[in-house]
Amino acid sequence: MEAVRSTTTLSNFHLLNILVLRSLKPLHRLSFSFSASAMESDASCSLVLCGKSSVETEVAKGLKNKNSLKLPDNTKVSLILESEAKNLVKDDDNSFNLSLFMNSIITHRFGRFLIWSPRLSSTHDVVSHNFSELPVGSVCVTDIQFKGRGRTKNVWESPKGCLMYSFTLEMEDGRVVPLIQYVVSLAVTEAVKDVCDKKGLPYIDVKIKWPNDLYVNGLKVGGILCTSTYRSKKFNVSVGVGLNVDNGQPTTCLNAVLKGMAPESNLLKREEILGAFFHKFEKFFDLFMDQGNVRPSL
Repeated sequence: MEAVRSTTTLSNFHLLNILVLRSLKPLHRLSFSFSASAMESDASCSLVLCGKSSVETEVAKGLKNKNSLKLPDNTKVSLILESEAKNLVKDDDNSFNLSLFMNSIITHRFGRFLIWSPRLSSTHDVVSHNFSELPVGSVCVTDIQFKGRGRTKNVWESPKGCLMYSFTLEMEDGRVVPLIQYVVSLAVTEAVKDVCDKKGLPYIDVKIKWPNDLYVNGLKVGGILCTSTYRSKKFNVSVGVGLNVDNGQPTTCLNAVLKGMAPESNLLKREEILGAFFHKFEKFFDLFMDQGNVRPSL
């Protein structure tokens, strides 16, 4: 299916309505990568816990004290508070900037509790395996992911420069659970546009290819993975997003497209896009739950 442009016109509204009107099929699962090399899981990993406010900070302390978070492959997990993470957080342009992200968050629920790791098997495994331990809306981010998940069970490494994250949400109506991927896709495209607008940059024409791929100039730069389980009369949904922000191999990335349009432009940052995503997604999600459809602000 040909990719569809996401704009701030009624086209997005019609696009989502068309998708919603499709038959409610089982949840689609999709992910993407930019390197085909598979790697074995490390024997241990470090997870840094970070909160927007004192409420989330207390959650982080409780998780660490109880050593609550586990991985499905029995990898040894070390939980570290943000205040203790100086040795892990490198002062360079490649590591995820926790402070920059937290300063950009203006949401009420989503993205306020962050788990970050410099190198991790799968962000999706972290949130889905520990769903009951985490506040709804928690997000896990990594700089390098070496055990990505997809519909065909491929294993790959996603290198630095990719924005790779997974977050949690709850839903009650199972009929609309498969449609959440469309809301996520729309929020990603609108987040990119929002960051470009705020920084005075040319608009990057990110397109949505049904059901959950993201394309720029005919090349894939992103994908969505949604999974769910049913528990206590609610669907626990884990959403994974991959977006190639600053790694031009093997196809292209957002910053490469931006440089092609305006060579002297300031580059997009993963933290800014993620903060804008949660701002957009929270609004779209609430609209979708209340009204059954979504459209960006005109």
